[in-house]
Amino acid sequence: MPTSTFNELVNSERPTLIDFSAEWCGPCKMMAPILDDLKTRIGDKARIVKIDVDKNPSVAQNYKVQSVPTLALFKSGKLVWRQAGVRQAGELEQVINQNS
Repeated sequence: MPTSTFNELVNSERPTLIDFSAEWCGPCKMMAPILDDLKTRIGDKARIVKIDVDKNPSVAQNYKVQSVPTLALFKSGKLVWRQAGVRQAGELEQVINQNS
């Protein structure tokens, strides 16, 4: 994904949750059903985007992603929350509600 496309995604007024992940990452696979659950809970309140760090190394480098999964919430182009590791849907829903 070109950096310009990434910037378009995160510059939205609507919060955008980025899931930095990798195909080979076991915990990343655990995030998939959690993010599906989160999508059901939040509807259109936020956008959820998965970014493979192996296919998009420049974006991962720009945000100094050193471990996967790393979740980052952006609003209006600003990083407002970031956490590495598997997070639960309830926690992510709270973070999105606090930043929407």
